[in-house]
Amino acid sequence: MRGRGRVWWRLVVAGVHEAAAYRLALLGGLVANVTFGFLKYGILTATVAASGGVVAGYDAQVMSTYIWLSQGMLGSVNLFGRTDLSDRVKNGDVAVDFLRPLSVQAAACLHDIGRGLFALLPRGLPSVAIGALLVGIALPSSAAGYLLGAVSVLLAIAVSATTVYLVAVSGFWLVETRGLQVLYMVTSGFFAGLFVPVGLLPGWLQVAAYSTPFPAMMMYPVDVLSGRVAGWAAAGLVAAQLGWLLATVAVGAAMTVGGRRRLEVQGG
Repeated sequence: MRGRGRVWWRLVVAGVHEAAAYRLALLGGLVANVTFGFLKYGILTATVAASGGVVAGYDAQVMSTYIWLSQGMLGSVNLFGRTDLSDRVKNGDVAVDFLRPLSVQAAACLHDIGRGLFALLPRGLPSVAIGALLVGIALPSSAAGYLLGAVSVLLAIAVSATTVYLVAVSGFWLVETRGLQVLYMVTSGFFAGLFVPVGLLPGWLQVAAYSTPFPAMMMYPVDVLSGRVAGWAAAGLVAAQLGWLLATVAVGAAMTVGGRRRLEVQGG
């Protein structure tokens, strides 16, 4: 078990190293995060002001916090639906992965988690710091809030990796997954709370959103870190994230087993 843990850690580190190799892309991502952050800030704080200072429980400061935390997480969670594994499944190279003495699911997800964790340093934290310095944000008032927020962010990255894995392995049956990736991108953006907080959506859309793992990728950690949800309610959001993580891992494992059988039938 200890040896397997070392292998898993090396996969995470490999994801970190891969992400660190593209420094100009990271700088470009930071510039994009900050630029769109200020655009969202102007639009959404104007919405709050037009609503009398509070809209769906968000005042100007809490809305600012939502904006900058969500922008900071954008580089760490995969809301685009595309992974390297999708291409490997399509062209058949995944057959080589199945010959290795390591779970294909674990390798793909841990590698993506490593990339997501690294993105917090050059993109996530600077974006939040710029927002905090220039317009101000609200943060937890206790150490426990920060600790729970950190756990929530880690779970958000993990849920993102295990969910997008499902899109990749669906290629065992669909072969071409670009259409599914586009659907994933459009749906995840709205339901994760990338454009507006999920609480601002119509009631029926909120029900639809909370029936998916997407809020666990962004909305839940933003609510916990902003202090908008605290105490046992915040712990409940983290528990929901853990539930989605276990569910997506279980579905991914089943799809991997079925996909391997499907690949063997196709390839002989």
